[in-house]
Formats: sequence, C-alpha cells, structure tokens
Amino acid sequence: MAQHIKLIWDLRGPDAKPMAEHHAIHLKEYIAREKLELIESGVEELTSTHSLAYIVIKEKNMIQVRDALKPHRGERVES
Repeated sequence: MAQHIKLIWDLRGPDAKPMAEHHAIHLKEYIAREKLELIESGVEELTSTHSLAYIVIKEKNMIQVRDALKPHRGERVES
C-alpha cells in the first residue's frame, strides 16, 4: 500500500467554512503549479466555528509542500 500524507489547515471563527473553501482553492492551485500529484483535497466542517482544508499528497512530496505552505498538522493515510 502506498503511503500518503494528509496536510491540514485549521480555520476558526464565524467564517471558518467559507475561508476553508477559499483556502482549498489555493491549495489545489499550488499543487497544479508545482506539477505534483494530488490524491485528494477537500473541506470538512467540524463545528460552526471550526473548519479545515486539506490535501492528500504522496509522502515523497511532503517536505516540499510542508515548507512552502506551512500546514497546521498532518497525518499518514494509507490507500
């Protein structure tokens, strides 16, 4: 099974969900500009004031993306 990394950006406040949706657009633009493989991306609304934007990428690209985009956290995922 391939190892992938889910990089996560937490957004908080009354506008958390629309901010996360907007942030997700920029994450996908970065991945396309850098010609990296995007496994998955999306937005999750955890509460009315806490949403997150995320991307799932190949483990080998994690350091490049982490250093450029500074996610709040990350986790390994298997696919």
